[in-house]
Amino acid sequence: MLSTEQVAAIADELAEAERTRSTVPLLTARHPEMTVEDSYAVQNEWRRRGIEAGRRPVGRKIGLTSKVMQQATGITEPDYGAIFSDMVFGNGSEIEHAQFSNVRIEVELAFVLGEDLTGPHTTVFDVMRATEYVIPALEILSSRIEMEGRTIVDTISDNAAMGGMVYGGNPIAADAVDLRWVSALLYRNETIEETGVAAAVLNHPAMGVAWLADKLAAHGDGLKAGEIILAGSFTRPMWVHPGDSVLCDYRELGTVSCRFV
Repeated sequence: MLSTEQVAAIADELAEAERTRSTVPLLTARHPEMTVEDSYAVQNEWRRRGIEAGRRPVGRKIGLTSKVMQQATGITEPDYGAIFSDMVFGNGSEIEHAQFSNVRIEVELAFVLGEDLTGPHTTVFDVMRATEYVIPALEILSSRIEMEGRTIVDTISDNAAMGGMVYGGNPIAADAVDLRWVSALLYRNETIEETGVAAAVLNHPAMGVAWLADKLAAHGDGLKAGEIILAGSFTRPMWVHPGDSVLCDYRELGTVSCRFV
């Protein structure tokens, strides 16, 4: 286990990397004793500092819930991170590429909660009852820790590589369609790059939200009404560069788009 001073020092290092749009060496290479609990302590310190500085928390992201994402990263268990209001972009936004590092896009569904959701033993039915609506979303990944050789500990410490999110399309009730069969076509510069089906997220995207509620319960926390929960990607991450336009077609759920400048 890391000391409080070590946790604070790592949080300082990651904050500087975020400010300078740079990356730091692998934490696990320098702190081989570091545990998953240590990494969440680093993330919580980063989140606490953000709130202290006036940033408004609006939800959570879940990562690494699908086989395709686990294979893409070499990490075999889910994780979660925090979302602040200044990380949320509307449909069609122009987004400054330079504010992120190692920028990639993922295809997700966002669950907006109408009721609190607290584990343990959370089921899909609990999630569906607590959800006000579901809306298509893109997650913008930003990695402040070097990419090669990362472990789950590195990723969690880095706020699960959360950079931002773009929402759009048509909000729907959670039971309006079979969420397992929501499909998406992801385009970069009018060329299709990735496709996927939401069942890739733990067989049902609501299972990602249930996993998160249980995980937070183990840390004495829960999900609150009004929060946005990104349920996990059902495509591989797609690299984007300045000047790239991105569009994701969710069929009857509409489209989400953005452009990086």
